[in-house]
Amino acid sequence: MFTPSRDQVRQFFFDVWAKYRAGQPLTGAEQPALEIVLAHPEYHAMLDAPDRHLHRDYPPEAGETNPFLHLSLHLALAEQLAIDQPPGLRVRYQGLLARHGEAMPAQHAVIDCLAETVWRAQRDHAPFDAALYLACLDARLGAAPHRPG
Repeated sequence: MFTPSRDQVRQFFFDVWAKYRAGQPLTGAEQPALEIVLAHPEYHAMLDAPDRHLHRDYPPEAGETNPFLHLSLHLALAEQLAIDQPPGLRVRYQGLLARHGEAMPAQHAVIDCLAETVWRAQRDHAPFDAALYLACLDARLGAAPHRPG
């Protein structure tokens, strides 16, 4: 399993942005990453200044969103939706999309649950709990847990 370092993840987003700005072709995961970056104009200036932001810390206690974590969660969600993993994610996302009426608020609702589930796994030194993730989404939907039929 490939586990990139913090700097490698950040460099990936800097490179995607630089290639886009230079009109260079994108490959593989770069295209969906660009779509996510374009949907977050608040990060464009940061991506224009890799020398200032590559090593910057975003401590949780400061209350500031880590833009690289945020973008990475969007990218993870795009990959999860593409393969409906965990099973049932896609139908729950569609429900949130219907409720919010726009993709970005629906995605943010999902990545809030994803971030919470990842945080719990790290805190508890446990594997990712897909059932907890889906239960969080069900709570966001205000529905009883989804039972595949």
